[in-house]
Amino acid sequence: MRPCCASSAARKVRQLNIRGEMTGISQLDEIIEEVSGMGLENDAETGEALLKRARIYNYVPSAASQDYKDALLEEYGARKGKR
Repeated sequence: MRPCCASSAARKVRQLNIRGEMTGISQLDEIIEEVSGMGLENDAETGEALLKRARIYNYVPSAASQDYKDALLEEYGARKGKR
């Protein structure tokens, strides 16, 4: 029996600490890999690219945009050995 798409999608959720709360981010691995391949040179550009892609797959409240961007950048840096 083949797993349905909902279970497949659930396996692509990773947890990030946003404002002290663990928050599930769908497609995080794919988002980070895509942005990594863009060759962006600074945190401002990288943060915007990460947030833009995260919003495709996740609800990001406008009031929390900066918090999401900061958490995404921190995770990006940790995975790329920059933080």
